[in-house]
Amino acid sequence: MDVNDRIPGLASGLLPVSFRMKRAVWIIVIGQLFGVSLWFSANAAAVDLERAWGMTAAQLGLLTNAVQIGFIAGTLGFALTGLADRFSASRIVFVCSVLGAASNAGFALFAGDLARAWAYRFAVGLSLAGIYPVGMKLIVSWVADKAGAALGLLIGMFTLGTALPHGLRALGAGLAWQHVVLASSLLALVGGIAVLAVGDGPHLRPAGRSSPGLGSVLGVFRLPRFRASALAYFGHMWELYAFWTVVPLLAARAMSGASDTAVSVLAFAIIAVGGIGCALGGRLSQHIGSARVAAIALTGSAAMCAVYPALGAAPHWLSIVALLLWGVAVITDSPQFSALSAANCPPEKVGSALAIQNAIGFAISVAGISVATGSIAHIGANVAWLLLPGPLLGLLALRPLLRRVPIRGATPAASARSAAVQHVPRNLRLTPGERPDHQEGDER
Repeated sequence: MDVNDRIPGLASGLLPVSFRMKRAVWIIVIGQLFGVSLWFSANAAAVDLERAWGMTAAQLGLLTNAVQIGFIAGTLGFALTGLADRFSASRIVFVCSVLGAASNAGFALFAGDLARAWAYRFAVGLSLAGIYPVGMKLIVSWVADKAGAALGLLIGMFTLGTALPHGLRALGAGLAWQHVVLASSLLALVGGIAVLAVGDGPHLRPAGRSSPGLGSVLGVFRLPRFRASALAYFGHMWELYAFWTVVPLLAARAMSGASDTAVSVLAFAIIAVGGIGCALGGRLSQHIGSARVAAIALTGSAAMCAVYPALGAAPHWLSIVALLLWGVAVITDSPQFSALSAANCPPEKVGSALAIQNAIGFAISVAGISVATGSIAHIGANVAWLLLPGPLLGLLALRPLLRRVPIRGATPAASARSAAVQHVPRNLRLTPGERPDHQEGDER
């Protein structure tokens, strides 16, 4: 099938290639928005579950970690079996969207206690392993030469999708929590169908039918630039999901005495505003490079971790503004780590490399969530200080990627342009018909 025929309604050659690429990208990111709404559907119902089941903050953390652990198991499975690189990415996203929607519906309809709820949320996490990291590979396959911007848009929609259950909860304030959760399942189904209709892009092809094995997959960590990006991502992951998990609790503290609907609106805004940061960071990466965008975001995130506990005596509006700024900084760097990692590993291992990176990162997030949810009842806003080591270690790991590699004989303008795209090495800078071999010793 011609790549142009993969988008419904677009026959080959009838519309410019750039239009077809842009349409594919937008369909994929909207599909991602709907698919990842499964992730925090239980958190949006936290207040209802507290009343119905007597759930504590620590138990909410257990439900969130069920998704994280399922996601880790799924990403490891994809990485070690090579499924992410052996089969059509769009079909994987579709199948996993269906499975995730079914598991999420099971949580809403059949989970009467914490044990059964944990099992259903674990199954949701398994399914998300085929939606999120495989979705990153899928979008890179359409616009490999603009990976930073495209992934910024994708993860911006991922962020909005993460916030979406809080928005649904606010809109359906009079509805049972099960209806809000089921709405996420319906969205995931729609998103999976849309992605299947688009199909895979022309740039990254399946690697074949053999399984890479753990040693082969972990071999990407021998590449210095991939290793630097991955380690910075691991620091980022200590903070990100722990922060998102406690956002409803921090929002309730910042709006003391406010209605549940008002708290849900604020929680939605704190998470969703990060999507704007991802999109703007993606555009900025085209000018200053992904590494510098990531460094700016990590610096902002570290500053918020350090300062937020000191705002306890400040007016409520100042705490709300701080949470919104934190919501931007905490996620803006995420797509840039994905772009850097995808760009600095062999093209035939992109899917498996991103999967193993995600698996390790989410294992770290489990610890961060446990620490944050287990401590917030005792130390309140000071929980931010427990998240501070993440962005600080991320900045330290990122340093090798912040060094500009000069181009001998280039004009200052050309050197500036080169610095902005150093995160995209030759294996992803392809002209039509070209597919040069990746050289492991090449760090550019």
